[in-house]
Amino acid sequence: MPGFELFGDAERKEVNEVLDSGVLMRYGFDGARTDWKAVKLEKLLAERMQTQYAQLVSSGTAALSVALVSAGVGAGDEVIIPTFTFVATFEAVLAVGAIPVLVDVDETLGLNPKAVRNAITERTKAIMPVHMCGSMVDLDPLVVLCKKYSLVLIEDACQAIGGSYNNKPLGSIGDIGCFSFDYVKTITCGEGGGLITNNKDYYRNADHYSDHGHDHIGKDRGAEGHPFLGYNYRISELHAAVGVAQIQRLDDFLATQKKYYLILEEALKTIPEVTFRKIPEGGVQNYSFISFFLPTETEAKAAHTSLGQHGVDASFYWFDNNWHYHTKWEHLKELKSLNQFSDSIEKAVFSSEEKDFSASDQVLSRTISCLIKLSWTEAQVHARAKAMVAAINVVLG
Repeated sequence: MPGFELFGDAERKEVNEVLDSGVLMRYGFDGARTDWKAVKLEKLLAERMQTQYAQLVSSGTAALSVALVSAGVGAGDEVIIPTFTFVATFEAVLAVGAIPVLVDVDETLGLNPKAVRNAITERTKAIMPVHMCGSMVDLDPLVVLCKKYSLVLIEDACQAIGGSYNNKPLGSIGDIGCFSFDYVKTITCGEGGGLITNNKDYYRNADHYSDHGHDHIGKDRGAEGHPFLGYNYRISELHAAVGVAQIQRLDDFLATQKKYYLILEEALKTIPEVTFRKIPEGGVQNYSFISFFLPTETEAKAAHTSLGQHGVDASFYWFDNNWHYHTKWEHLKELKSLNQFSDSIEKAVFSSEEKDFSASDQVLSRTISCLIKLSWTEAQVHARAKAMVAAINVVLG
């Protein structure tokens, strides 16, 4: 991770075919081209994720927004999300007029099922687990809750493409799964995203909604119907072309990440005080990050600093990270926005300040994650493993 580290001839070939056609838009101009890259990538994505349908959009954030709307989530509905995620998760919920309900995470670094159960109210419409840093939430209990309370399960798998749970690809377990193909994801389009589903109605909604409500019936784009309002979340053919090449390399990327992950894990296991993120039974991560715990917050902070001092780049201490943890989301908690929000959203978001997230804090304050890079050599990985052990041992004494 990320896929841009290994751009090559395959990506250039696909992009050049688009440039040669002169058609950079995914819809229309049929007579001027012989290939449709977005259509091809949707087919490849659906096949790889073992779902009936896939819809490409302009970003992972767009995928989340389109998924919510397509599943009927809207004004005043509550959507349960984790305290540890990327800001796009709550941005998407707010964008459709719904209310983000923050809930504690556990040592999977994802939603704690017991905390989710306690957060369900008569206004809850969806649960949105986020598979952070290449691994997954404990999904089975969430599936049970969704069935019991007739809720929609929307998987945010933007950081975990290629992982699986009980032999099913992440993203395919819920009603809708969402992916990001931005520049720093395991596979990239430069900018882009996608959603997958087995629900025909959700797919149709996503297809229309992401293109101004076009129904895409017939050969004359200007004469197409518009059964409902939509917006512009389209991906371009240039971006889709990059993705066509990258998705066909996904399994090779995953194999490299796993190989390097295991080298680092074996080294860190020599430190008794280091423990590892919980992987739910039946789960297989995509190995894009290695996440581990130190015994205390003080030691975790010191270890993160020490890693940098020992030349270990791309390590993250999420507890005080600006973009990924609730402790730095003042702009959400205070609703600092150019938009005007409804009274119900303001009341719900402001009241969230009263919630106790100490269970999440106890986990994230001890967590360090390190990126696994595709461009490393095996010798560099072994050197990195040695440096990581030395850096942590300096702190632990």
